[in-house]
Amino acid sequence: MGAGRLYVAVAAGGFRRYATYRAATAAGVFTNTVFGLIIVCTYRALWDARPHLGGYDQAQAVTYVWLGQALLSTLAIGGGGVEEELMERIRTGDVAVDLYRPADLQLWWLAADLGRASFQLLGRGVLPFLFGMLCFPAYLPSDAGTWMALLVTLALAMLVGFGIRYLLALSTFWLLDGSGISRIAWLAGHFCSGMLLPLNVFPGTLGEVVRALPWSALLQAPADVLLGRAHPLGVWLFQAAWAVALLGAGRLLQSVATRRVVVQGG
Repeated sequence: MGAGRLYVAVAAGGFRRYATYRAATAAGVFTNTVFGLIIVCTYRALWDARPHLGGYDQAQAVTYVWLGQALLSTLAIGGGGVEEELMERIRTGDVAVDLYRPADLQLWWLAADLGRASFQLLGRGVLPFLFGMLCFPAYLPSDAGTWMALLVTLALAMLVGFGIRYLLALSTFWLLDGSGISRIAWLAGHFCSGMLLPLNVFPGTLGEVVRALPWSALLQAPADVLLGRAHPLGVWLFQAAWAVALLGAGRLLQSVATRRVVVQGG
């Protein structure tokens, strides 16, 4: 119970920390909205030329865009999660202090990232999504069950997103500088999650591969649930499998790193 309260407190602290930066939040809402408008106009032109591309009608494509804008910062698809701070602490050697804490390193940063993601969803995600729904013809499910299923999908997406980024952060124990791997992750995240185009649009083997990768659990999976393109149970099993695999891999890599690698600066 004591450990549980500790991680709840860490998550709450992460939420309050990001809530402090009100100007940055307002700027993020504005930026997400502007980019959403640009992408929606592009999608509408594309769907005018190719109706039902990827199995979506134009209203569903519009909803897809605004869901992506809502989840971009929430799931740190392009970076910006707690992994950046962890990378810096590994680089400077401050992670040694973290290892002396009476808390699990992975669970500590997971709790902090869940707090960050929860605030980003409420602070930066909801407003652009509502704006898009009001300004363009869009698809919205009418039953409460779909929205509840979406919440479960988003929770699992947060776990998958953290699992990917935690592995990237741990690579700094060997690389000593996470800037290169962060840029690669930015490209992979945008392409393989469906931020550029829905993964349903990708043809043949390429489409099958990207839909099987963990990044598809971040945006494509929630979109499939919201738009009624997939049964929630199948999506949850897919996301949960990747969450377990990634968090388990992170646990193993953490064990190797903290036992055999000398921290730079310490």
